[in-house]
Amino acid sequence: MSAGVENINYKELYGASLQMNQQLLQSNHQLQAQLAQLQGQLHTLTKLLNGFKSERFVPAAVGAEQPTLDLLFEEAAEATRLADVKKKVTYTTTKPSSDDKRAVRVFPLHLRVEEKIIDPKGDISNCKKIGQEVNDRLNWKPGELYIIREIRNKYAGPVVGTLSEVRIVIADKPVHAIERSIAAEGLLAQLIVDKYVDHLPLNRQMERFKRNGVTISDSTLTDLVRQSAELIKPLGDALLKEMLQYQYWHADETGIKVLDKKKAKDTHNGFFWVYQTGNAPLVYYDYQPGRGAKGPNHILSSFRGHLQVDGYGVYDHFDDWEHISVMHCLAHARRYFFESLSNDAARAEYALTAIRKLYDIEAYCKEHFLTSSQIREKRQTEAVPILGELGKWMKEQYIEVPPKSAIGVALAYSIKRWEKLSIYSTDGKLQIDNNCVERSVRPLAIGRKNFLFCGSHEAAKRTALLYSLLVTCKLNDVNPYDWLKNVLIRIAEHPISRIAELLPHNWKALNAMVGEANTVAHEQN
Repeated sequence: MSAGVENINYKELYGASLQMNQQLLQSNHQLQAQLAQLQGQLHTLTKLLNGFKSERFVPAAVGAEQPTLDLLFEEAAEATRLADVKKKVTYTTTKPSSDDKRAVRVFPLHLRVEEKIIDPKGDISNCKKIGQEVNDRLNWKPGELYIIREIRNKYAGPVVGTLSEVRIVIADKPVHAIERSIAAEGLLAQLIVDKYVDHLPLNRQMERFKRNGVTISDSTLTDLVRQSAELIKPLGDALLKEMLQYQYWHADETGIKVLDKKKAKDTHNGFFWVYQTGNAPLVYYDYQPGRGAKGPNHILSSFRGHLQVDGYGVYDHFDDWEHISVMHCLAHARRYFFESLSNDAARAEYALTAIRKLYDIEAYCKEHFLTSSQIREKRQTEAVPILGELGKWMKEQYIEVPPKSAIGVALAYSIKRWEKLSIYSTDGKLQIDNNCVERSVRPLAIGRKNFLFCGSHEAAKRTALLYSLLVTCKLNDVNPYDWLKNVLIRIAEHPISRIAELLPHNWKALNAMVGEANTVAHEQN
């Protein structure tokens, strides 16, 4: 060794290089996992930007061009720009102007008047008509705002057994849904159906009335909806009571902004908890101020049976309740694999293909109208082997993928819940997913985009009641306007002990029976 040259310990140098190399490899794995996670987020963001939410699974064609990372970054930058300019919306209430408060009893002359003559009950053959009492009320039929004029004829006649005494006879006042109101039952029904079925907020309805020459203030419209909801509130209780007879429910929840006096510059985030029977077309909406475990407790404490939910953690504590068997939704598990296609196409497509086979089995059962026992037998024969193989495959794959990647998250979600995701195969009456209740949440989500918020917590409770009854109408193929108008006419005098007769599905069955009886009587005559 030449002088002046330092001794080099190659063993130590090799050890240091090996340690540095291991650190770089570990850092590289972390960066790859982080990149995969960010790519999954960007893929989701791209779908949102394009308004594309379909989860249809179509395997990618060989050689098909995939979106570049640069394009994803450009779209993400645009999304960030849009988020920056989005302003926080606050809501303030203002007192109605004097113009909005002017009397509405003076109706426009161009409105059609439909007269309804009401004579007193009993014998009036010896009486002489001496006058009338006239009461004008606004009514509605689809496509027309008109006046229904109730004319109660008044008669004077001799008192029976005397010649000099005179008696005054007048027809009894009809019973109205809301007494001393300008709105008849047809208009009340249309106000509610327009808002909660056709998603037309009351302020837009008010503008429509103005175009017809009728000015009704927003506070009056709100009061009419409130009083109508209070009148039919017993129907909500009857609906829930009837649903508790069934031992299979679906559950989901969705948010709603609510004005709260305690929050002067912001809205409160409330939640609608939605419950739907799996074996009957009945649905119930329950409003709660929060999304915690206390929300569903008071409803589900009376429920007995299978409860199908998504993966929201609040439902986990129902596992400790002996009278509830929690099961999960395969559509939610499928969604995670669909979202991981851009991260790990091979593994995602394998899982999606297996899940597709499970849905094909369900489609066959539905198309061939199999009984619940036949469905169970087919699931046990064909679906259970697929579920067992897929569950085993997921556990094997999970240890080979980055846990925070999209495919890692998808596998972890399903592995944790696989037992509850497979429960449906044990009973032909159970369903593979929670899609039916998600469809029932959709009308509320659309309406929320239009009326934006509820005016108070009490208003949110009334909204839940009205959605419960009107969506039940939809599930039972009942015309919501015809049903609600008829119920508003009848409910004031209907016995509370028979209130369940007015629920949409029972009302439909009763009307069908009456129609059949009328047809038979007509044929016999």
